[in-house]
Amino acid sequence: MKVLVATEKPFAKVAVDGIREVLESAGHELVLLEKYPDRATLAEAVRSADALIVRSDKVDAELLAAAPALRIVVRAGAGYDNIDLDAATARGIVVENTPGQNSNAVAELVFGMALAAVRNHFDGSSGTELRGKRLGLHAFGAVGRCVARIAEGFGMAVSAFDPFCPPEVMREAGVTPVDTVEQLYAGSDFVSIHIPATPQTRGSIGAALLGLMPKGGVVINTARKEVMDEAGLAAVLADRPDLRYLADVRPDCADDLMERFGKRVVCTPKKMGAQTAEANINAGIAAARQIDAYFRTGDTRCQVNR
Repeated sequence: MKVLVATEKPFAKVAVDGIREVLESAGHELVLLEKYPDRATLAEAVRSADALIVRSDKVDAELLAAAPALRIVVRAGAGYDNIDLDAATARGIVVENTPGQNSNAVAELVFGMALAAVRNHFDGSSGTELRGKRLGLHAFGAVGRCVARIAEGFGMAVSAFDPFCPPEVMREAGVTPVDTVEQLYAGSDFVSIHIPATPQTRGSIGAALLGLMPKGGVVINTARKEVMDEAGLAAVLADRPDLRYLADVRPDCADDLMERFGKRVVCTPKKMGAQTAEANINAGIAAARQIDAYFRTGDTRCQVNR
């Protein structure tokens, strides 16, 4: 089978070498398209592909229509809102992600941002400690579980809200489940956001929720910018000079927020949660293995468009 790896932002060489070894040792043909100049180049490359591996590259209905042989698309990473699931399903194309491969990298960034916040961005002034603080996890998937594991080492009290995760799973991880999202925000000194961007979650976090946080609250978003109500975020930051917002997913109004609120709002220049050598390698090789498993045995355990 012909497998196209199309990455505007390329994998590390060691990841590409690992992908190649997995696919070619299984008898597949690897085609590598890196830093492609435009969508037309991508559309031409995917025309004869049986499988496609992408990172944050956009896979829309138009691109899928240009790929008559395509049977599977794997997003090397957890989030998959860059892929048109409805269009893929309509064409009978399996879409998968690689859950868990980037989770530790993102979780470590959460604590890098948290430490920067409580130590006043290392400006030499007196800060506070994470030990004994209350951490709320807004979703308890793969990343949330890694965050909980690291938080234990910091001596934080961890709770989580996730209606899709059984409470006993949280308790087994030493995490206290809460019944409502309002309870999570009201009872947390830090909230780490890990929900996907869906029709139900887009714009769901705004002034009403953020305003419930105790004095000095810190919100860290390494999930998706779309889950924030940006107008509500700006309003609550103006109303509550004690609150801070740190994001690895830059809101559209980031420049305005950072100008108005200074270091109370910190946004990375681009999404970097999964940008570690280890995560890059893990996700790429996992994607290759999943494609081989699909063609060998029909394995679709990571399918997201069922």
